[in-house]
Amino acid sequence: MNPLLYQVNTRVLLYERGVELGRPATLDDVPNDFLDDIAARGFDWVWMLGVWQTGEAARAVSSANAEWAVEYHEALSDFTPDDVTGSPFAIVDYGVHRDFGGDVALAGLRARLSERGLKLLLDFVPNHTALDHPWLVDAPQRYVGGTEDDLAAQPQNYFRVGDHVVAHGRDPYFDGWPDTAQLNYRHPDLRAAMTAELARVAARCDGVRCDMAMLLEPEVFTATWGDRSVPADGTPAADAPFWPDAIAAVRAQHPGFVLMAEVYWDLEWQLQQHGFDYTYDKRLYDRLRSGDAAAVRGHLAADPDFQARSARFLENHDEPRAAATFPDPAEHQAAAVVTFLCTGLRFLHEGQLEGRRVKAPLHLRRRPDEPRDPVLAGFYDRLLGVLADPVLRDGHWQLLQVSPAWEGNASHDSYVVAGWSVDADSPLRWLVAVNLSDQQAQCRVVLATVLGAGETVHLVDRMHDDTAYDRDVADTVAHGLFLDLAPHGYNVFDLS
Repeated sequence: MNPLLYQVNTRVLLYERGVELGRPATLDDVPNDFLDDIAARGFDWVWMLGVWQTGEAARAVSSANAEWAVEYHEALSDFTPDDVTGSPFAIVDYGVHRDFGGDVALAGLRARLSERGLKLLLDFVPNHTALDHPWLVDAPQRYVGGTEDDLAAQPQNYFRVGDHVVAHGRDPYFDGWPDTAQLNYRHPDLRAAMTAELARVAARCDGVRCDMAMLLEPEVFTATWGDRSVPADGTPAADAPFWPDAIAAVRAQHPGFVLMAEVYWDLEWQLQQHGFDYTYDKRLYDRLRSGDAAAVRGHLAADPDFQARSARFLENHDEPRAAATFPDPAEHQAAAVVTFLCTGLRFLHEGQLEGRRVKAPLHLRRRPDEPRDPVLAGFYDRLLGVLADPVLRDGHWQLLQVSPAWEGNASHDSYVVAGWSVDADSPLRWLVAVNLSDQQAQCRVVLATVLGAGETVHLVDRMHDDTAYDRDVADTVAHGLFLDLAPHGYNVFDLS
């Protein structure tokens, strides 16, 4: 199964809905028409980002941060301080935000999604909590502490809670996130508490996206925090990986629960082995941004199980809008064809389908008005229509080899070509070819072992007005399928 996931910024959705209604909106007010449209487009999952309870501390930090304020004004020409809500990842409690209708409203939304065959994905933020989380007072041993010297030398990385100094959450390469407090995964009490929190979340949805999941890996955590993470109360430090036991415990209560990890630094395979169903594939995204077809092919040649458990995207709430990253519509479309007609989870972000270009900061409740891009909107409509084919959802994907179209022509190196069949032993049913370069390019696709029997192979390009071609099977097997594509051109052929 290669599922389709649609990400929604809950705060923005409810703010815009509230403007329509003339009153604050809750999850009960998410329109059925909105859910119907997501289901009709073929999505399997809806990720409602940012439903959990946040507090005033995060909002105060977001309001006072001068660097973030620059982003607010860049995103909203009419920005006002009332637009600041604070980060949805500075969580006070894994209860649904009071402003959104609480747990009852979430249960109602989940039921409405289920009626349409849609599953609900929510956030789990394992690395840190908000600055006003009750554990900071009630269970301070669950946090990474610091000294007065740490606070004096690194005020950007530490803060005071009563008579304690506590670390801000961070990764090893940057200063701390000033609206967060760092949890201590070397303390067994914290591990038990976070396993219970994950189970609590799992009771209210079908899956979670785990924020910065690799920060909990023992080698990363110890490298970041060192001796500061040794439990100060004399409890023996826990140094085994957290995720395998936590995932097993949650699945014992909720069989079939799905976990997706935000993960970088070549730790994707490691987290898959810990039990994650899907892991972010930022490597593919980065290679597509560089336009390096050879690097894309090399990445897609990795272990098939790794490929099938990769989450592919062109944008999300952390990355710039795809329409801004790939301002040339042809380049955008070529990258999207590679990304979403590959095996794995296909992950699309709200606004991407309409060609939005402004990345709205997550600290804000609203985004700017933007016109719909008819070219990109039409492209994504066609792409989602193609992705409805069962072979592209449940079939067998493979990377195909290409060769020079003629001696001395090296432009075949610009191609990424893949095929889909019903299963590994069946003939090819779809062929996807993309020229990732900014030059006209030619190639021959090696099809000697994957074409079905018959005299003629019929190819219909489902992304280009069903343009059809007939090719002799014997000649195609002997010499390969000749392709000649414009810069950033692509074919999505339905074969029979």
